[in-house]
Parts: sequence; structure tokens; C-alpha cells
Amino acid sequence: MGMTFLRKFLLGLLLTTGAGLLAEESPNANATAKRIVILGDSITAGYGLDPNEAYPALLQEKIAAAKLPFTVANAGVSGDTTAGGLRRVAWAMAKGADVLIIALGGNDGLRGISPEETKKNLLGIIAQARAKNPAIKILLAGMIMPDTMGRDFTTRFKAVFPEAADESKAILIPFLLQDVGGIENLNQPDGIHPTPEGQTKIAGTVWKILEPVITQ
Repeated sequence: MGMTFLRKFLLGLLLTTGAGLLAEESPNANATAKRIVILGDSITAGYGLDPNEAYPALLQEKIAAAKLPFTVANAGVSGDTTAGGLRRVAWAMAKGADVLIIALGGNDGLRGISPEETKKNLLGIIAQARAKNPAIKILLAGMIMPDTMGRDFTTRFKAVFPEAADESKAILIPFLLQDVGGIENLNQPDGIHPTPEGQTKIAGTVWKILEPVITQ
């Protein structure tokens, strides 16, 4: 993986601010279906793209093709951190949620927030979600930091996600940006945010874990 591009990508998550303040149902969503909420940052929000090109909408297409009774709600906010996710998870689930996908953490690393704090926030998000719906299924997407941030920090940060998933019995998506982060032609000209093709790959990565969860 090209760490220069990954660093630029992650810096973009930190610096990007913008729309996405409301959880939006993906196009073609079935209002009567069970609800999947994706709590994330600019990757989830689909920064720089049409909402139809962001991976939550692409997941909705896969769900429709599989004829599964689920609606995807995009609760991505550009620049968000795990602390922000902790503050708004109850709001994001206001209409209910049967599945929660947590795709936060990249901005924590860039802000130098301790991995222990990030883990605490992730566990807090999961606890709040289960308090609202004890039967909810939770997926936690992993993230990594570039080596330039120091070996100790990057090692501790990477371990946060499998540790939090294990302790909370959430389902781990090992790395949200698998085969996308650091690959120039899968990111927009800023070298930061995924192109439609990059978002398609992210959707595929998430779908491999999500599909068996919602077809059980």
C-alpha cells in the first residue's frame, strides 16, 4: 500500500467538513424494511460524489438484487471522529436499526487521539446501540494509520478495532479501505477520497461481511 497516498487520504478525512448532518435513506430503499445504519465519516458520506455512488447506496443495490428486506441509512458525516459518533449514535438510530455498521476512527488517529480513547468510544457506541436495541447486529470496520505516524502508535491503533470487536462481540470488517487506500487511480484527484470505482470496492469489502449477517 502506498503510504503517501494513505496519509493524504486520512488527512482528507480529518480536514473535510460538509454536508451529511442527517441520516439519509439510500435511493430505492424500502421504507417498510428492516434498517441498516452506517455510522461513518467522509468515506461513508461519499464526499465529492453523487450520493448514488457512495458505498451505502451501492450496498442498497446489492440488497435489492438479493431481494432482502433491508433499507440502508447513510449516517456519514465528513470529518467525524469516534467521539462524534458516540454523541450522535442515538440520533442516527432514532428511526430504529436492526444492523449498525461503525466506520469511524481514521480522524481519531490523525488528531493524535490515543488508541485507548478511540477504543473506549467505539465500545461506547456499541453499548448505546445495544441499549436501544439489544438484538441489533453490529459490524465494526477497521482502519490503519500510515507508518510515518510511528510504529508504536500505528500498531496500537490497528489493534483497537479487532480488540473492540472481540470484547463487544461485534463482527469485524478487517480494513474498510482494503484494495483502495493508497491506490492512486481509485481515489479522486485530491488523492484522498475514493472514486466511484473505489467506492465500489469498498461496497464489495463490506458486502462480504454483511451479506451472511442479513441472510441468516
